[in-house]
Amino acid sequence: MIRLVDLHKAYETKQGTVVGVDHVSLHIRKGEIFGIVGYSGAGKSSVLRCINLLEKPTAGQVLVDGVNLTTLSKEELRKARQKIGMIFQHFHLISSKTVFENVAFALKAAGVPKSSITGRVTELLQLVGLSDKAGQYPAQLSGGQKQRVGIARALANDPHVLLCDEPTSALDPTTTQSILALLRQINKELGLTIVLITHEMEVVKDLCHRVAIMQQGKVIEEGEVYDVFANPVQPLTKQFIHNALEFKLPRKLWDKLDPAGQVLKVLFRDDAAEQGIISRLLKENGISANILHGKIEYIGDKPLGTFIMEVKGTPEEIKQAVQFLIQQSCGVEVVTDVD
Repeated sequence: MIRLVDLHKAYETKQGTVVGVDHVSLHIRKGEIFGIVGYSGAGKSSVLRCINLLEKPTAGQVLVDGVNLTTLSKEELRKARQKIGMIFQHFHLISSKTVFENVAFALKAAGVPKSSITGRVTELLQLVGLSDKAGQYPAQLSGGQKQRVGIARALANDPHVLLCDEPTSALDPTTTQSILALLRQINKELGLTIVLITHEMEVVKDLCHRVAIMQQGKVIEEGEVYDVFANPVQPLTKQFIHNALEFKLPRKLWDKLDPAGQVLKVLFRDDAAEQGIISRLLKENGISANILHGKIEYIGDKPLGTFIMEVKGTPEEIKQAVQFLIQQSCGVEVVTDVD
């Protein structure tokens, strides 16, 4: 659906040339939700804006539905962009226009006949749950409602692709979940290909099918969301995963642990997350274990369990216990501090 081939974007500044996107190649499949994650300055926004040529690449190709957008004339690009919707972090609504008029504006700009606009806007506002807000102005809306207007506007011309530029970072957690649910619904019902950029791995976990991690303009890791969470390779990816799945031991609890024991953080992948592995560990290895913290997350339909446990026994028994856990499709880390 979307192919970025050796995409490069450089900016000329007073301090010299700054590389925003450093020869990135990605394949985003039709109908999937693809996340691009990175901290500020990683290049993720530049990649997104290159997909619809709001930023013209310095080099490389941008292919959408097999068409190389970088070779199109201005008129051809204008038509191609009508099939690429975009929503923004800060909504970008027209304050002087009502909700209805904001959505209708996209249709008027595309040359849709006036006779067709009312029905289409009504349909879109119903889709995003704002039928009762048609006559209100942006200042009268909550942040989540403003973003729903932005989504309706982006869908006005039946796009094949929806680009989402940090769509939930200005929203509270509850509203974020409602917007993610709406994007999930749109993806499922309309078959839209969605590209979402964020610095929040929690959003990726809840919404995306695949993800790319960016750092200093490069893609440093890419894959299915579950696989990236279960087997992160790069240090930055591990940091993002740690933040998304983070749970710390209270200092008071840490101070009460037996100095002779060892604290392990155990990651249970795939079917191992739903099996009684710890019970087997105690039974087969003859050690004492105490679960200090734990939970099972579902990424898509696949379970990923994380537990922090204190194990007690001889050094050899603890070594055997670690080997047992590794053999059961588990990742094991020795925890040396409360953080």
